[in-house]
Amino acid sequence: MGSSNTGGGDAKVKEETATDGGVTAGAGAASASDSPSAGAFTDGEKVLAYHGPRLYEAKVQKVEYRKDEWRYYVHYLGWNKNWDEWVGADRLMKFTDDNVRKQEILEKKQGADKNPKSGRSTQNKPKSTNDVKTEKEDLRNYGAKGKKRKGQPGVEEKDARSFEKLVLVQFPLTLKKQLVDDWEFVTQLGKLVKLPRSPNVDDILKRYLDYRTKKDGMVAESVSEILKGLRCYFDKALLAMLLYKKERQQYHEAVGDNVSPSTIYGAEHLLRLFVKLPELLAYINMEEEALVKLQQKLLDFLKFLQKNQSSFFLSTYDCSKRMDESD
Repeated sequence: MGSSNTGGGDAKVKEETATDGGVTAGAGAASASDSPSAGAFTDGEKVLAYHGPRLYEAKVQKVEYRKDEWRYYVHYLGWNKNWDEWVGADRLMKFTDDNVRKQEILEKKQGADKNPKSGRSTQNKPKSTNDVKTEKEDLRNYGAKGKKRKGQPGVEEKDARSFEKLVLVQFPLTLKKQLVDDWEFVTQLGKLVKLPRSPNVDDILKRYLDYRTKKDGMVAESVSEILKGLRCYFDKALLAMLLYKKERQQYHEAVGDNVSPSTIYGAEHLLRLFVKLPELLAYINMEEEALVKLQQKLLDFLKFLQKNQSSFFLSTYDCSKRMDESD
């Protein structure tokens, strides 16, 4: 599913989570009639569902009462069933005229990405400057062994399959919430991450390398290469794809000439990169076996972020008067 500048972004973080959060549709699950109070949404109801910072039209397919809370299995209308997932009531809104207008406002603020090779339709194509387009093109061409594939038979279909597989890299639930909170702090509450961050992106990548070394006794060359690639992608993608409008002035003030953004920004913006990675990596020539291994390593890194969430991520952002008034 598309996200905006981030994860918040494009938040292409949707996944196949039929058992998300350990909730299953097995026998013995409490039904609506077993619970002392009815759930806020009903089976078959059309709703608006948050995924990242965006609202999508969805349909409730199952309703269950587990561990003292209602859970809803939703299908995002117009999307493959592989995106279906269990969500809590806090992710859903009634399908009303007021809420539809809220959805439209979010789309206008965020824009919506459209990947022509994904085989999926999205609401709007984001507007960008020529500079941003150029930077995005550079990102797509990046990769030591990657080649941008044009004019080859079956290329589009292969790209689509690779893209689908990468999209399904699972985000831990607490990191999904982190993306939503991040979006709300910046775009709704007018707050920014105070820079420079500590630990910064470079620090986090190094800590992960140390973590793998200690756990495995040694670090595979592939892990080191992936971490180098993440750093390179982050430095190139930050201004082009990962910042909200309200953060751009701060970027120009904080990142000077010959300064790597990975030494200034931290986990909040690094997490946004993982939302964009499927879109970027869809342009790299990669065998299926290598793709599966990459998925596993990216998921392991996300679990590392989750494990250190309290120390890597800010719990609140700073108020800032230096924001683009146009946003």
